[in-house]
Amino acid sequence: MRRLHTAALLAAGLICASLSASAAGPDVAAKPHLIERFKALAGEWSGSGLDGNSMPDATVSYTVTAGGNAVEEVLFPGSSHEMRTVYVRDGDDVVLVHFCASGNHPKMRSRTGENGDVLFDFDSAVNFDPTQAAHMHDARFAFVGPDEVTSRWQFWDGGKPAEHVANFHLKRVKIEPNERVDPPR
Repeated sequence: MRRLHTAALLAAGLICASLSASAAGPDVAAKPHLIERFKALAGEWSGSGLDGNSMPDATVSYTVTAGGNAVEEVLFPGSSHEMRTVYVRDGDDVVLVHFCASGNHPKMRSRTGENGDVLFDFDSAVNFDPTQAAHMHDARFAFVGPDEVTSRWQFWDGGKPAEHVANFHLKRVKIEPNERVDPPR
């Protein structure tokens, strides 16, 4: 009798687990986290010679770091204007902190825009007053293909959008070893 009772409880548990998994739908389990799109950027990128690029001599590298939990972007590596941006997962979002050559560090939080673009909105300020200091305030990434990406960074000054916009149109020139993964859509 005891075995029958245990078997009935086990069967009920399996049925409940099966129903909750199927209620969630296949897309919930199959949809990769947004950070995977940034991990797929691992490698070296260049904007040289690309049309519509306001930063024509841009070189950028992306490295997956921190045990696969962060992506580090280095803009203009080795130059006096070198900057870094770190992308990390925060729940369902991706959060970035941009370490600007100007000494301020805006933090932005992601959302998905039209056509699957990733939009970053200003979230908080590190080391500056955003109502006064000039800073990068928001960004948009369009993943054109596995080896092409565009981004647009909006500069703010005095608490409002400024004329300066940094547009990057980049193509991959080198893939990080063992890091080639096509970005999820």
